Amino acid sequence: MDTQAQHAERDRSSEPDAGAEEGSRFSRTRARFAAALSWRRVLAGSVLATAVLLLVSSWVVQPFLIPSGSMEPTLKVGDRLLVNKLAYRFGAEPERGDVVVFDGTGSFVREDLDADPVAGPARRAAASLGLAEPADSDFVKRVVGVGGDRVVCCDARGRLAVNGTVVDEPYLYPGDTASRVPFAIVVPTGTLWMMGDHRSRSSDSRDHLGSPGGGMVPVERVTGRVDWLGWPPARTGSTPGTDAFADVPAPGAAHG
Repeated sequence: MDTQAQHAERDRSSEPDAGAEEGSRFSRTRARFAAALSWRRVLAGSVLATAVLLLVSSWVVQPFLIPSGSMEPTLKVGDRLLVNKLAYRFGAEPERGDVVVFDGTGSFVREDLDADPVAGPARRAAASLGLAEPADSDFVKRVVGVGGDRVVCCDARGRLAVNGTVVDEPYLYPGDTASRVPFAIVVPTGTLWMMGDHRSRSSDSRDHLGSPGGGMVPVERVTGRVDWLGWPPARTGSTPGTDAFADVPAPGAAHG
């Protein structure tokens, strides 16, 4: 027996298979490439989804996070609203009783010339997706008076009157009157008189009577109407409407 040949045969069998090793290397490379490609697809999909959401929130429906209790009990802290941005886009205008989101720049807050050019856009993008609190210039209030209306407060029972008609407001926070501060104003054409539902905790048009514009919000500053609640799950659905102003006459047809 050729023992040298046997040892040579055993030595050859113990050597690694070059083809198998090359195949294993190829498999690992292919797996890494597939994983990288998968992450790129996920990233691209996320970017695309965010872009679509931003586009929708810019033109159709915008999420809005409630940061304060000024609209309780209608809206609560932490609620995420879906603002209908098409509500007033085709000629319609806000009506008495509508709950709207608006930009208070120039009416509720001064023009901010020192806005952060870096953090500002990122914050606005997050707010437009409902992921962050809205900008300091964004507000949500109820329309109480429209152009031409005379709004007076209050009568002996703590109620306001619009164009001579007393208004009972069932949406007010329990225990609140229409206002603790008396006022009598006429709303200029093209503007709105805004008030929160939690009157004792709401900073609204009443607080800016002595400011330029007298607390009136230009109609073009309205972002949209609050039509739906998107969060929390127990409160999702359309927001309740009101017929509190149903008997109010048009401006100029007031009585009393």
